[in-house]
Amino acid sequence: MNKTELIDHIAQQADISKAAAGRALEAVIGGVSATLKKGGTVTLVGFGTFAVGKRVARIGRNPRTGDEIKIAAAKVPKFRPGKALKDALN
Repeated sequence: MNKTELIDHIAQQADISKAAAGRALEAVIGGVSATLKKGGTVTLVGFGTFAVGKRVARIGRNPRTGDEIKIAAAKVPKFRPGKALKDALN
């Protein structure tokens, strides 16, 4: 499912227009992004938790030349599924 299909699904299930569903989806994505940018977590009970993880700096290798390269430390988004989501899949 891509973003357009998700908007269509939201519009149909919530009985709202596609434009309103698109704005709602953008608001949710924006809220999650803003919270993660501040270093917080977003917990949707039954669905899962979005959090920020830290990846330490490390030495990597260029596969083409074999030269060592430095890979900088980075913050990465992480998602941990909730129990209801796991149960729905099994």
